[in-house]
Amino acid sequence: MLKSITIRNFALIEHVEIDFSQGFSVITGETGHGKSVFLGALSMLLGQRSDTKAVREGCERCVIEGCFDISSLSLRPFFDSNDLDYDDECILRRELSATGRSRAFVNDTPVSVAQLKELGARLVDIHSQHQNLLLGDRNYQLGVLDVLAADKELLLSYRNGYDGYVALRKELDELRRSLEESRRDEEWLRFQLDELENANLKEGELEELEQEMNELSHAGEIQSALLGASSALDGDDGRSMLASLRDASNLLSRVSVHYPAANELAERLESCYIELRDCCDEMSQRGERVQFAPERMEWVEGRIARLYDLQKKHRAASVEELIALEDDFAKRVGDITDGDGNLEILERRLKDAGDALSALAAELTTVRKESAARLRKEITGILVNLGMPMIRFEVDIRDTGDFTPLGRDAVTFLFSANSSSAPQPLSDVASGGEMARVMLALKSLVASGSGRPALVFDEVDTGVSGVLAERMGRLMQQMGTAGNQVLSITHLPQVAALGAHHYKVYKEETEKGTVTNIIKLERQARVGEIAQMMSGELLSDAALENAALLLSQS
Repeated sequence: MLKSITIRNFALIEHVEIDFSQGFSVITGETGHGKSVFLGALSMLLGQRSDTKAVREGCERCVIEGCFDISSLSLRPFFDSNDLDYDDECILRRELSATGRSRAFVNDTPVSVAQLKELGARLVDIHSQHQNLLLGDRNYQLGVLDVLAADKELLLSYRNGYDGYVALRKELDELRRSLEESRRDEEWLRFQLDELENANLKEGELEELEQEMNELSHAGEIQSALLGASSALDGDDGRSMLASLRDASNLLSRVSVHYPAANELAERLESCYIELRDCCDEMSQRGERVQFAPERMEWVEGRIARLYDLQKKHRAASVEELIALEDDFAKRVGDITDGDGNLEILERRLKDAGDALSALAAELTTVRKESAARLRKEITGILVNLGMPMIRFEVDIRDTGDFTPLGRDAVTFLFSANSSSAPQPLSDVASGGEMARVMLALKSLVASGSGRPALVFDEVDTGVSGVLAERMGRLMQQMGTAGNQVLSITHLPQVAALGAHHYKVYKEETEKGTVTNIIKLERQARVGEIAQMMSGELLSDAALENAALLLSQS
């Protein structure tokens, strides 16, 4: 429910603060005095497109703020999913600068205009002549049936099943396409895989081979260095370094009894001797193993060349990348081999999902047909009361032939205003006035009970008068007394008299120029306003009496 709205510097409105109540309220005012301006401000607050022309001339920005009671609207999931603080009283604010910058807030938290629009659609339903075009939208017609059927849980189950079905179908299509492409390339894939498998690739192999090639290429130089170093430490020319170290260690050990420091030096020399002896033995062994092996060198050189050729062919930077490519080829070949089996599994899963979805779609169709029968009966009664005595209204439900996000039903509202014409699609044959009355009747049916957005009717009664105007007003009055908030912008005194609350939009001249204001009228002021709507600017006693009578009868 809209509890209040504050508008600053919007078009002709300088500053307006107005409170609203539950039930049926009417908004009146002379043509051109700003009723559309007020509606434009409310629409902008709810997330509709903004225009810098809306900023009052000479002002830097306009601000519109609305307070809503959302306790009965089940909106907590929206707030949670958008990371917004929830409170039963919700504040929406929209700001527009003269430079075109727009900002939106929900409970003082900045939000995108898209988020504001999504929330606004759940708070207020503004019905204008433009919205009558929705009656030609098949999805809107289907939505009316679903609201009347109250099949939310069934729709949710179907939608979840539909999402799963679509995902499976997409997976199956991708697998078929992948298999088709792979089968076209199967011979090439197998050739590439065989070549890489026959290469017996190993991680780090190229580095090891290049190191071995380097050793084989310098075998003589390496052998000479190793054996020469060993001989330098333990040669046969009488200058053995190891023998000298051993002699020095022995000499020091002999005097250690008399000179303790010599023992530590002897131990250090012994450690050096052991380490050098080990190095000498290893150099000797390695020197004996190093050989010039032409056959091995030729094989290593060939192996390195093959690995480089494979890297160049497959544009790989390393043997590791070749191994990864080999794994990919193996997987793709394996997919081809296992493809038919996987295809059968997915096709079976898709069929099972389709069968389950068909059952849910059939349930939806059954519920909708029941809802259609109820709609036909109830809307016919309402439209007869609204001046269409020969009305025929039908709901045509046909199978779409395939699953859609909303089931398998295509819904068309059929309409005829006279007995001599067969019902035709509503949007093709109904006049503007007839469309307005049909939409009003639909709104009255789907708005019953609490938990619905506030309803705003913008001159829905245009083109009617007399008894028919009163009946349309009575219908909106009934909607307002069924736990809803209904606001009607009207030019008709019969409708204005039926409102539980009455607001007047008017212009006045101030020092700052022409401004539009809106005020709530009390009993006596309402009599004067309704009398003026009936007789014009010159009020007669008869007009005042008629206005008072209308109010008392309402």
